[in-house]
Amino acid sequence: MKLTGRDANRYFARPEPQRTGLLIFGADAMRVALKRQEVIAALIGPQGEEEMRLTRINASELRSDPALVSDALKAQSFFPGPRVAFIEDATDQTAPVLKAALSDWREGDAQLIVTAKQLTAKSALRKLFETHPNAYAAGLYDDPPTREEIEAELTRAGVRPDQDAMGALTALSKMLDPGDFRQTLEKLALYKYGDSTPATVDDVSACAPASTEADIDDVLHVVAEGRTGELGPLIQKLTSQGVAPVTLCIGATRHFRALHAAASDPGGVSSGMSRLRPPVFGPRRDRMARQASKWGMVRLEQALGHLTDTDLQLRSSSRAPAMALIERALLRLSTLAGR
Repeated sequence: MKLTGRDANRYFARPEPQRTGLLIFGADAMRVALKRQEVIAALIGPQGEEEMRLTRINASELRSDPALVSDALKAQSFFPGPRVAFIEDATDQTAPVLKAALSDWREGDAQLIVTAKQLTAKSALRKLFETHPNAYAAGLYDDPPTREEIEAELTRAGVRPDQDAMGALTALSKMLDPGDFRQTLEKLALYKYGDSTPATVDDVSACAPASTEADIDDVLHVVAEGRTGELGPLIQKLTSQGVAPVTLCIGATRHFRALHAAASDPGGVSSGMSRLRPPVFGPRRDRMARQASKWGMVRLEQALGHLTDTDLQLRSSSRAPAMALIERALLRLSTLAGR
């Protein structure tokens, strides 16, 4: 049987112990691994592996010893409780062995959990689980986690985010890969351990992964606020970190476009900031709102014109040093902001 969407997410959180097995497949190995961990933990509990109620088998081992699966399904642990036989990195070549194991499965045997990479609709392995009357197949695709998934994860960790924090986490889930986002949620749970107050945007910011993007943001804020004297050292720092001039130009253009959108909104800067996508939260939102108000729509259009000209120069056959071009453009903008 096939599991999709919300039904799949609900099943991962609360799998049915009487089922024969579950196939989880997808192109993103980290996403597949996280869901597999969630299912197995829900089936055998936190002590299941220590109590030898989990058997791990790599699919490549089945070529030389196909009986490994059946043995794992029938084996009994010294400890009572449900058992799982986990087959990793299965392929269509593994399908005949797994088909025999599924046919031989009886009530009381371990549940078979299988993971695989992306499978086509014609895949023998996929068809095996989708057509089985007592097994499931769930495909994971490159979509960010839904709000429901994020809320469920936070609830398990005992964290209650306020509305703005939830919005910030939803935005982060679209920018980070699954592993980094999962680590962010774990850090937030540790950060709020023993604290019953709702998590805020500041809490999310403190737990979000740091990157060179934050350094680029530092440069953009310095430029937008007219702090010309601080610009040179920051540019040197980015250069030493290997940040490309085109990357810096793209970041500056994106920042000033956001300011222009906020400044030109008919409802005012505050209304314009709330319409930005991806959304901006917390202190950064207040800071950008002040920048947009200070610049005004006309001067922001001038700034975007300077950045467009610089971008064209960077992409042309000009022999001028690329970092010098973008640094000169940012100095001009910083000077314009100080007027």
